[in-house]
Amino acid sequence: MGRGRVELKRIENKINRQVTFSKRRNGLLKKAYELSVLCDAEVALIIFSSRGKLYEFGNVGITKTIDRYQRCSFTPQDEQHVECETQSWYQEVSKLKAKYESLQRTQRHLLGEDLGPLNIKELQNLEKQLEGALAQARQRKTQIMIEQMEELRRRERHLGDMNKQLRLKLESEGFNLKAMESLWSSTSAAGNTAFPFQPPQTNPLDYQTEPFLQIGYQQYVQAEASNVPKSMACETNFMQGWIL
Repeated sequence: MGRGRVELKRIENKINRQVTFSKRRNGLLKKAYELSVLCDAEVALIIFSSRGKLYEFGNVGITKTIDRYQRCSFTPQDEQHVECETQSWYQEVSKLKAKYESLQRTQRHLLGEDLGPLNIKELQNLEKQLEGALAQARQRKTQIMIEQMEELRRRERHLGDMNKQLRLKLESEGFNLKAMESLWSSTSAAGNTAFPFQPPQTNPLDYQTEPFLQIGYQQYVQAEASNVPKSMACETNFMQGWIL
Protein backbone atom coordinates (compact mmCIF):
# COMPACT_ATOMS: atom_id res chain seq x y z
CA MET A 1 0.00 0.00 0.00
CA GLY A 2 1.58 3.38 -1.00
CA ARG A 3 1.90 6.47 1.07
CA GLY A 4 -0.87 8.97 0.76
CA ARG A 5 -0.42 12.45 -0.55
CA VAL A 6 0.72 14.88 2.15
CA GLU A 7 -1.04 18.21 2.28
CA LEU A 8 1.43 21.08 2.17
CA LYS A 9 0.67 23.26 5.16
CA ARG A 10 2.28 24.17 8.45
CA ILE A 11 2.50 21.30 10.92
CA GLU A 12 0.87 22.44 14.12
CA ASN A 13 2.47 19.83 16.37
CA LYS A 14 5.85 21.12 17.45
CA ILE A 15 7.46 17.70 17.83
CA ASN A 16 6.22 16.46 14.46
CA ARG A 17 7.34 19.69 12.84
CA GLN A 18 10.87 19.32 14.26
CA VAL A 19 11.11 15.67 13.14
CA THR A 20 9.88 16.51 9.65
CA PHE A 21 12.40 19.38 9.39
CA SER A 22 15.31 17.12 10.37
CA LYS A 23 14.35 14.39 7.87
CA ARG A 24 13.67 16.67 4.92
CA ARG A 25 16.75 18.80 5.68
CA ASN A 26 19.01 15.78 5.56
CA GLY A 27 17.33 14.62 2.36
CA LEU A 28 17.76 18.04 0.76
CA LEU A 29 21.43 18.19 1.68
CA LYS A 30 21.89 14.67 0.32
CA LYS A 31 20.20 15.59 -2.98
CA ALA A 32 22.41 18.70 -3.29
CA TYR A 33 25.53 16.61 -2.77
CA GLU A 34 24.40 14.00 -5.28
CA LEU A 35 23.57 16.69 -7.84
CA SER A 36 27.05 18.26 -7.49
CA VAL A 37 28.77 14.89 -7.86
CA LEU A 38 26.67 13.33 -10.62
CA CYS A 39 26.28 16.41 -12.80
CA ASP A 40 29.53 18.24 -11.92
CA ALA A 41 27.46 21.29 -10.96
CA GLU A 42 28.32 24.12 -8.59
CA VAL A 43 25.71 23.86 -5.84
CA ALA A 44 25.24 26.08 -2.79
CA LEU A 45 22.53 25.46 -0.21
CA ILE A 46 21.68 27.65 2.80
CA ILE A 47 19.03 26.68 5.38
CA PHE A 48 17.90 28.53 8.51
CA SER A 49 15.72 26.69 10.99
CA SER A 50 12.81 28.29 12.87
CA ARG A 51 15.17 28.82 15.80
CA GLY A 52 17.72 30.61 13.62
CA LYS A 53 20.24 27.78 13.31
CA LEU A 54 22.24 27.72 10.05
CA TYR A 55 22.75 24.69 7.80
CA GLU A 56 24.73 25.08 4.57
CA PHE A 57 26.34 23.10 1.79
CA GLY A 58 28.65 24.20 -1.02
CA ASN A 59 30.87 21.98 -3.10
CA VAL A 60 33.18 24.90 -4.06
CA GLY A 61 32.42 27.22 -1.14
CA ILE A 62 29.40 29.30 -0.23
CA THR A 63 31.20 32.68 -0.58
CA LYS A 64 32.60 31.85 -4.03
CA THR A 65 29.20 30.73 -5.29
CA ILE A 66 27.49 33.87 -3.95
CA ASP A 67 30.06 36.13 -5.65
CA ARG A 68 29.49 34.30 -8.91
CA TYR A 69 25.75 34.68 -8.49
CA GLN A 70 26.07 38.44 -7.92
CA ARG A 71 28.18 38.82 -11.07
CA CYS A 72 25.71 36.84 -13.16
CA SER A 73 22.52 38.37 -11.73
CA PHE A 74 22.89 41.66 -13.66
CA THR A 75 20.50 42.02 -16.51
CA PRO A 76 21.36 43.86 -19.76
CA GLN A 77 19.27 46.77 -18.56
CA ASP A 78 21.28 47.00 -15.36
CA GLU A 79 24.51 46.92 -17.33
CA GLN A 80 23.24 49.66 -19.60
CA HIS A 81 22.21 51.74 -16.59
CA VAL A 82 25.64 51.31 -15.02
CA GLU A 83 27.31 52.27 -18.29
CA CYS A 84 25.18 55.41 -18.59
CA GLU A 85 25.89 56.38 -15.02
CA THR A 86 29.62 55.86 -15.57
CA GLN A 87 29.49 58.03 -18.70
CA SER A 88 27.65 60.75 -16.76
CA TRP A 89 30.27 60.72 -14.00
CA TYR A 90 33.04 60.90 -16.60
CA GLN A 91 31.44 63.96 -18.17
CA GLU A 92 31.04 65.58 -14.76
CA VAL A 93 34.71 64.95 -13.97
CA SER A 94 35.72 66.43 -17.31
CA LYS A 95 33.68 69.59 -16.63
CA LEU A 96 35.19 70.01 -13.18
CA LYS A 97 38.69 69.51 -14.56
CA ALA A 98 38.12 72.16 -17.26
CA LYS A 99 36.74 74.58 -14.67
CA TYR A 100 39.73 73.98 -12.41
CA GLU A 101 42.15 74.69 -15.25
CA SER A 102 40.24 77.89 -16.11
CA LEU A 103 40.44 79.09 -12.51
CA GLN A 104 44.17 78.38 -12.41
CA ARG A 105 44.67 80.33 -15.65
CA THR A 106 42.67 83.27 -14.28
CA GLN A 107 44.74 83.26 -11.11
CA ARG A 108 47.97 83.39 -13.12
CA HIS A 109 46.59 86.32 -15.11
CA LEU A 110 45.71 88.20 -11.92
CA LEU A 111 49.27 87.65 -10.70
CA GLY A 112 50.65 89.09 -13.93
CA GLU A 113 51.81 85.77 -15.35
CA ASP A 114 51.14 84.10 -18.72
CA LEU A 115 49.78 87.29 -20.34
CA GLY A 116 51.11 86.52 -23.81
CA PRO A 117 48.04 84.77 -25.28
CA LEU A 118 45.67 87.58 -24.17
CA ASN A 119 44.40 90.16 -26.63
CA ILE A 120 43.62 93.84 -26.04
CA LYS A 121 40.05 93.24 -24.88
CA GLU A 122 41.03 90.54 -22.45
CA LEU A 123 43.82 92.72 -21.06
CA GLN A 124 41.37 95.60 -20.59
CA ASN A 125 38.97 93.32 -18.72
CA LEU A 126 41.85 92.12 -16.57
CA GLU A 127 42.85 95.73 -15.85
CA LYS A 128 39.28 96.55 -14.78
CA GLN A 129 39.22 93.54 -12.48
CA LEU A 130 42.49 94.57 -10.88
CA GLU A 131 41.33 98.17 -10.43
CA GLY A 132 38.09 96.98 -8.84
CA ALA A 133 39.96 94.64 -6.51
CA LEU A 134 42.40 97.45 -5.59
CA ALA A 135 39.52 99.83 -4.84
CA GLN A 136 37.84 97.26 -2.61
CA ALA A 137 41.12 96.58 -0.80
CA ARG A 138 41.66 100.30 -0.18
CA GLN A 139 38.10 100.72 1.00
CA ARG A 140 38.49 97.84 3.42
CA LYS A 141 41.82 99.25 4.67
CA THR A 142 40.25 102.67 5.26
CA GLN A 143 37.36 101.08 7.13
CA ILE A 144 39.74 99.15 9.39
CA MET A 145 41.76 102.32 10.11
CA ILE A 146 38.59 104.25 10.98
CA GLU A 147 37.47 101.48 13.32
CA GLN A 148 40.89 101.48 15.02
CA MET A 149 40.75 105.28 15.44
CA GLU A 150 37.28 105.05 16.95
CA GLU A 151 38.50 102.40 19.34
CA LEU A 152 41.46 104.56 20.39
CA ARG A 153 39.18 107.56 20.92
CA ARG A 154 36.83 105.47 23.00
CA ARG A 155 39.72 104.30 25.14
CA GLU A 156 40.94 107.89 25.46
CA ARG A 157 37.51 109.03 26.68
CA HIS A 158 37.39 106.12 29.09
CA LEU A 159 40.82 106.96 30.51
CA GLY A 160 39.82 110.65 30.78
CA ASP A 161 36.71 109.70 32.73
CA MET A 162 38.79 107.53 35.03
CA ASN A 163 41.24 110.40 35.55
CA LYS A 164 38.41 112.78 36.45
CA GLN A 165 36.95 110.28 38.88
CA LEU A 166 40.32 109.81 40.58
CA ARG A 167 40.84 113.60 40.80
CA LEU A 168 37.40 114.09 42.35
CA LYS A 169 38.07 111.30 44.80
CA LEU A 170 41.36 112.88 45.88
CA GLU A 171 39.76 116.30 46.28
CA SER A 172 36.87 114.83 48.30
CA GLU A 173 39.31 113.17 50.70
CA GLY A 174 41.20 116.46 51.25
CA PHE A 175 44.39 115.58 49.42
CA ASN A 176 44.66 118.49 47.07
CA LEU A 177 47.91 118.74 45.17
CA LYS A 178 48.49 122.42 45.91
CA ALA A 179 47.89 121.93 49.61
CA MET A 180 50.38 119.07 49.65
CA GLU A 181 53.01 121.23 47.90
CA SER A 182 52.54 124.13 50.36
CA LEU A 183 52.67 121.73 53.30
CA TRP A 184 55.86 120.21 51.95
CA SER A 185 57.51 123.64 51.42
CA SER A 186 56.56 124.82 54.94
CA THR A 187 57.89 121.59 56.45
CA SER A 188 61.16 121.94 54.59
CA ALA A 189 61.61 125.58 55.76
CA ALA A 190 60.87 124.65 59.37
CA GLY A 191 63.39 121.81 59.19
CA ASN A 192 66.14 124.16 58.02
CA THR A 193 65.62 126.69 60.91
CA ALA A 194 65.08 124.19 63.70
CA PHE A 195 68.79 123.58 64.20
CA PRO A 196 70.68 126.79 63.32
CA PHE A 197 73.70 125.81 65.42
CA GLN A 198 76.18 123.67 63.56
CA PRO A 199 78.77 121.87 65.69
CA PRO A 200 82.36 122.71 64.82
CA GLN A 201 84.24 120.17 62.81
CA THR A 202 87.08 118.68 64.78
CA ASN A 203 89.78 116.24 63.96
CA PRO A 204 89.02 112.74 65.19
CA LEU A 205 92.63 112.40 66.29
CA ASP A 206 92.05 115.07 68.95
CA TYR A 207 89.71 112.70 70.85
CA GLN A 208 92.15 109.82 70.95
CA THR A 209 93.36 109.58 74.58
CA GLU A 210 95.28 106.33 74.27
CA PRO A 211 98.69 106.00 72.58
CA PHE A 212 98.85 104.43 69.13
CA LEU A 213 101.84 102.27 68.27
CA GLN A 214 103.15 102.56 64.74
CA ILE A 215 105.93 100.24 63.60
CA GLY A 216 107.75 100.95 60.34
CA TYR A 217 111.02 101.92 58.69
CA GLN A 218 109.85 104.59 56.28
CA GLN A 219 110.77 107.54 58.55
CA TYR A 220 114.03 105.90 59.49
CA VAL A 221 115.04 105.61 55.86
CA GLN A 222 114.11 109.24 55.28
CA ALA A 223 116.20 110.25 58.31
CA GLU A 224 119.24 108.42 56.89
CA ALA A 225 118.84 110.27 53.61
CA SER A 226 118.87 113.66 55.42
CA ASN A 227 121.82 115.41 57.17
CA VAL A 228 120.52 114.60 60.66
CA PRO A 229 122.76 112.24 62.67
CA LYS A 230 121.65 108.63 63.05
CA SER A 231 121.22 108.89 66.81
CA MET A 232 118.81 111.82 66.51
CA ALA A 233 117.01 110.09 63.64
CA CYS A 234 116.45 106.95 65.72
CA GLU A 235 115.19 109.00 68.65
CA THR A 236 112.87 110.94 66.34
CA ASN A 237 111.51 107.73 64.78
CA PHE A 238 110.93 106.22 68.18
CA MET A 239 109.08 109.31 69.45
CA GLN A 240 106.98 109.60 66.33
CA GLY A 241 105.90 106.00 66.70
CA TRP A 242 103.77 107.11 69.66
CA ILE A 243 101.09 109.55 68.64
CA LEU A 244 99.09 111.22 71.42
